[in-house]
Amino acid sequence: MALGASLALATVSAAADVSAAATRESLHWGADSEGGAPYIFKDPDDLGRNIGFEVDLIDALSRELGVPIKFHQYGFENLLLGLQRGDLDIALNGLEVTPERTANFRLTRPYYVYRLQLVTRADDDRIATLQDCKTLAAKVGTLGETAASRLLEQMGIEAKVYDGQMEPYRDLEVGNVDAVLLDLPIAQYCAKPNPKLKFVGAPVGKGLYAAAIRKDRTELAERIDAALQRLLESGELRRILEKWDLWNDDQRELGNAELAKGSDFLTESRRKYTFDRYFPLLCHGAWVTLLISVESMTLAMVLGLFVSLARMYGPAPLRWLAVGYVELFRGIPVLLLLYVLYYGLPTLSETLQLGFSLNFTDWTVAVLTFGLNYGAYEAEIYRGGISSIPLGQWEAAASLGMSPVKTFYRIILPQALRVIMPPVTNDFVALFKDTSLVSGIAVVELTKQYQLLSKSSQKYFEIGLITAVIYLCMSVPLSWVARRLEKRWGKG
Repeated sequence: MALGASLALATVSAAADVSAAATRESLHWGADSEGGAPYIFKDPDDLGRNIGFEVDLIDALSRELGVPIKFHQYGFENLLLGLQRGDLDIALNGLEVTPERTANFRLTRPYYVYRLQLVTRADDDRIATLQDCKTLAAKVGTLGETAASRLLEQMGIEAKVYDGQMEPYRDLEVGNVDAVLLDLPIAQYCAKPNPKLKFVGAPVGKGLYAAAIRKDRTELAERIDAALQRLLESGELRRILEKWDLWNDDQRELGNAELAKGSDFLTESRRKYTFDRYFPLLCHGAWVTLLISVESMTLAMVLGLFVSLARMYGPAPLRWLAVGYVELFRGIPVLLLLYVLYYGLPTLSETLQLGFSLNFTDWTVAVLTFGLNYGAYEAEIYRGGISSIPLGQWEAAASLGMSPVKTFYRIILPQALRVIMPPVTNDFVALFKDTSLVSGIAVVELTKQYQLLSKSSQKYFEIGLITAVIYLCMSVPLSWVARRLEKRWGKG
C-alpha cells in the first residue's frame, strides 16, 4: 500500500510538472490572417510567414514574457469562442474594447487607440461628412459588429455589412456603395493607396484595441498587462506602430488608466432589442430569402430544361457543351462562384479593357449564381424524367402523324413532369437554406439578419428560435407539396 501510494504520488507530481512545463514552453495566440493589413497578413516575399503590427507586438510580448507564443489561425468571428473552449490562451486581432467583452473576458490594457475614417470615391464630391450620408440616404459599407456599424446604426444611416475588410472598398470603387466607414488602420492600408478612393473629413469616434483572455487566467492577464506597460515605457510599442505608420497623437493616451475603461453603444442598444423591433427585420430578411429563392429556381428550371434537351437531342458540339455545363457547375462550390462573379468579373473587365463593365449588382449575382448551380442539377433531373418515358410513346405519336416537337410538349413532357416535380420541389427547399451563402457578398437575407441581430443583442437563442420558425414556415409547406406530388403522381 505504501509503495502504491508513493507511485501514485510520484505520477501526479510528474503530471503536474509536465503541465507546468507545457505552460512555460508556449502560449497559444489566435488571430485571423485573412483580416489583412496592417494587423496580420501573409508576407508577399514568403507566403508561409505572417507579418503585421500585431505580429510584431506578439513577438515583443514573447520576449518580455520569456515564453514562445504560437500562432493559430482562427476565424475572427470565432476567436472568443476559441478562447472559451481553451484552444487559445490569447485572442489578439484588432478586438475592440466593449462592455460586453469586458463582462465576459479579461481584457488587457489597450495597445492601440483607433478612430473611424470615412472614405468615398475620388470623383464623388457629394459626401464630406457622415451627416451627408444620412442626408443623401447613401449606402455605407462597413464590417459587422464593429464600432463603425454601431455608429451607422445609431445615426440611422443605411449600412451594407461585409465579412472582410477589402470587399467594401472594392464595392465602393465600382459603385455598389457610396462610402465606407472602417477603422483608420484599415483605411490607411486598404483605401489610401488607391487613387480611385479618398479620405473625407477628419477621423471620428474613438476606441481601443486590447487582447482578450479568459477570466480564470488572472495571472496570465496580469503578466501581459505588465509586459505591455514595459513595451509602452521603453518605447518599443511606439517603434512598432511607427514601423507600420500607425503612430499618431492619439497613442499618447495609452498611458491613461481611465482610457482603458472605454465606452460603447452596445450596452444601451441591447435593452432595445425587443420582439416588436427585431421581428420586422427578420421578416424582411425572410422576404429577401424568398425572392432570391424563387427567382433563382425559375432561372434554374429554364436553364435545366434547355441543357437537358441539348444533351439528349442536340448535335454533338451542343451535347458536349451541355455535359461541360453540368459537370462545371456541379463541381465547383457555390460560395466560390459567388466570389468569382461578384468580385472577379469587374476586375477581369478592367484588366482585359473590354470596353464594357461586368459589374453586376449583388442581387443579380446571387440569382445568377444559384440559377447556374441549380440549373445543372435540374438538367439531370429533367434528363432522367424524360428518359423514363418509354420509347413506344414517341413511336405511337409518330404513327399518328405528330411532329417530334409536338410529341414532346403534348405527350412526353406532361408525363415526365410526374417524375420531375417531386425532386425539383425538394431542390427548392434546399435552395432556401443555401441562400444563406449570399451574405458573403453582403446581401442581408434571413440568416445574415439573424447574425447581425443576435451579435448586437446577445439574444442568440431567442432570435435564433424565431428565425428557425420562420424558415420552417417557408419550407414545411413546400415539403408537404413535394410529399403530396410523390404520393399522387408516384402511383402512375
